Amino acid sequence: MGVTSRSEKEENFDRAKERKAFDDTKSGVKGLVDAGITKIPALFYHSPDNFKKASALGYTDYTIPVIDFANIHDDNPSVRKRVVEGVRDASETWGFFQIVNHGIPVSLLDEMKNGALRFFEQDNEIKKGFYTRDQRQFMYNSNFNLFSSAPATWKDSFFCNLAPNGAKPDDLPAICRDILLEYLNQVTKLGTLLFELLSEALGLNPTHLIDIGCAEGLFAFSHYYPACPEPELTLGTLKHADVDFITVLLQDHVGGLQVLHKDMWIDLPPLTGALVVNIGDLLQAGHHPSTRIYGPIKELLSEDNPAKYRETSISDFLVHYSTNCMNGTSPLLHFRI
Repeated sequence: MGVTSRSEKEENFDRAKERKAFDDTKSGVKGLVDAGITKIPALFYHSPDNFKKASALGYTDYTIPVIDFANIHDDNPSVRKRVVEGVRDASETWGFFQIVNHGIPVSLLDEMKNGALRFFEQDNEIKKGFYTRDQRQFMYNSNFNLFSSAPATWKDSFFCNLAPNGAKPDDLPAICRDILLEYLNQVTKLGTLLFELLSEALGLNPTHLIDIGCAEGLFAFSHYYPACPEPELTLGTLKHADVDFITVLLQDHVGGLQVLHKDMWIDLPPLTGALVVNIGDLLQAGHHPSTRIYGPIKELLSEDNPAKYRETSISDFLVHYSTNCMNGTSPLLHFRI
């Protein structure tokens, strides 16, 4: 009796066919849950992670720093100095920190979370009108990299480009338009403050990172993770690094966010009223924008502190990321000198 094996070409075809069928529903992961599935499709299967949780290894004292921004706008140099030192230490050690008393009301944060829920949980026929894989100012779909080689993740998402040349109010879904615009207006102001503090933490003029264009772009992602019938087989988000200067993240009460530190996963549990700040790859590399090229900030270079990353255009950086780093690899590795 012979044994028949499927060719890799056939398996790849079936995988692509399965993903296209899922995408064609325009209903995302929520559509699978609403349909009452009890087994998740194979396209969502993930291999076990090689990294362990710090708490499982007995490291219970690893916690992401929380920095209190209270009175940051007062004319009190000691407050500013304390915050700048906290930002510097957290950025160097973790690349992450949480901020409280940042000036955005908790009620507005709650309404932003509710607005995102309203979008994802609205009538599916209305929501389908925003489903696309074309480049638009507002895009909704499930897994932006669905047709890459990486396993799909258990989430639906929307993306909104706000600056420069960003979405107009009419481009945004009515069900969350007002709160999305108000929230992003508040986050823009907070982002300006964060870039000032980061500039000072680097020993630069407070406006340095803003003056070289780090605050010119603004975009927002919102991710929705429906209850999964087989959570042990999949992930909500792949291991990844953010390809930006900074990310300001609003968590809901469910949690699940983890930070990879010293080859261990550190839980970052939700904290009421807090926002999470992540130092993105472009800022970690010390890159600054010009009209064409990104490169290390020259004011920080010396014989004792040479450039660690080579210059690149932002388009080349993003092309490398989209073609080689969808499995969670940091694109910075490619540009390291």
